[in-house]
Formats: sequence, C-alpha cells, structure tokens
Amino acid sequence: MARLLGERSGRLSMSATTLRSLLYGLAAQLDWGREISRYIIGLLIFLGLLGTFWGLLETIRAVADVIGDLDITVTDACAVMSGLISGIEAPLSGMGTAFSSSLFGLAGSLLLGFLDLSAGQAQNRFYNEVEEWLSGATRLGGAGPVGDGDATVPAYIQAMLETTADSLDNLHRTIAHGEESRSHANTAIADRLAMLTDRMKSEQELMGRLVRGQTELRPVLERLAEAHGGGFDEATRNHIRNVDAHLSRLLEDQSSGRAQLVQ
Repeated sequence: MARLLGERSGRLSMSATTLRSLLYGLAAQLDWGREISRYIIGLLIFLGLLGTFWGLLETIRAVADVIGDLDITVTDACAVMSGLISGIEAPLSGMGTAFSSSLFGLAGSLLLGFLDLSAGQAQNRFYNEVEEWLSGATRLGGAGPVGDGDATVPAYIQAMLETTADSLDNLHRTIAHGEESRSHANTAIADRLAMLTDRMKSEQELMGRLVRGQTELRPVLERLAEAHGGGFDEATRNHIRNVDAHLSRLLEDQSSGRAQLVQ
C-alpha cells in the first residue's frame, strides 16, 4: 500500500472502490500476521492435554504394576506396606506429570492469549487510523442507487467521472503552480523596476549637475567676453554653440530614454 500511494504525485485522491480494496488487503495482512500466535496458543493447550493423558497412562500402568506385585500370602505386614509405599511412588510421579503439563499448557495459553489480545487491539487502532486517514482523501462516486426507482450509474460513466475528477485535480495543481510562478515573476519585475528607478534617479542627478554646471559656466563666459573686449572670436563662439547643442541633445536623449524605460 505504501508503494501504491508513493507512486502518486500531487494531492492524494482515490475512489471508494480503491479505498475498499486497500482496506481489505490491509485487514487480510493484519489477520495473517496473527496466525502464528493463534497456532502457538492452540499448540500449548494441545501439549497440556497430551501431557495430561501421558501422565494418566503412566499412573494407570504404575498402579497396575503395584497391584500385580502385591503378595497377599506374606504374613509380614511391614514388608507388605513398605512394598506398597515404594510402588505408589510411580503413580504419584505420573500424576505429577499430568498436572504439571496441564498447568504449563493452560498458563502458557493464558499468557499468549493476553499478548494476542493486546496485539489485536493495537492492530485495530492502527486499522481505524489508516481508514480515517484514507477516508479524507476518498471521492464519493455515484455508482450506487440514487433513490427509489432510479437506475444505477453505468460503469463507463463512473470511469468517465473519475477521469474528469482526476483531470480537474491536475488542472487545479497546474493553476496553483502557475499562480506561484506568476508571483515569483511579479517579485522579479518589481525588483527590476526598483533598480531602473534608482538608475533613473542617478541619471537625473547627473543631468542636474550638468545643467547647474552650464548655468555656472555662463557668468564665467560673460566675464571672459568682457575681458576680451566685449566678445569672442568666431571659433570660440562656434565652440560654445556646439557645447550648447550637445548639452541640449543630451537632455533630449535622456528624456526619451527615460520614457522608453518606463514604457
């Protein structure tokens, strides 16, 4: 049963027929495991009875021997009593064998019977727990009668219903896996957007410094122009115009690049 359930992937789900088959196999295995203890209990009782009958046979044979050896013609009573006492030892030994074997068989069967009862109760608790656990993963089918006068559901429809239920379970697991993957993707996108935001902030700070530098550069250029007689030569003015054009183009590229990054 462990191998059968271990081969299934995902959430455990089975039909009522599969549940009955598993529980029947489990009950059969548990009952088969107690056959040895039951056999030993019966064997102890049988050995006790066998020892009892063996001791009784020894007792009867010893009594017969005592009676056969008894000589009533002897006039000495002491000799007769001593012979009778010595002959009674054998029947008493046979009776001891009979009673001791009976006591051994009954005591052994009583002890093993108590152990078998305890094992049976433990196995019943285990069986009930397994049944409750498997019942929580069992789908109730519609193979039985649904009411008075209603027909039972055919076997192929029951099989189609079970197949549909398995497909729905697989779809549910697939959707759950997709939701988990989407959550991870959203987290990754949020991290990337945070990185882009930080990069855009750094670029904005850089452009701000460039603009401030250009603003601070204008008074310097004006002072230089005044120092050179109120103006620059044509090459200097062209160079300043190129610097202004490059800065303007850089600002436009930065704005369009930021818009593309956000898009």
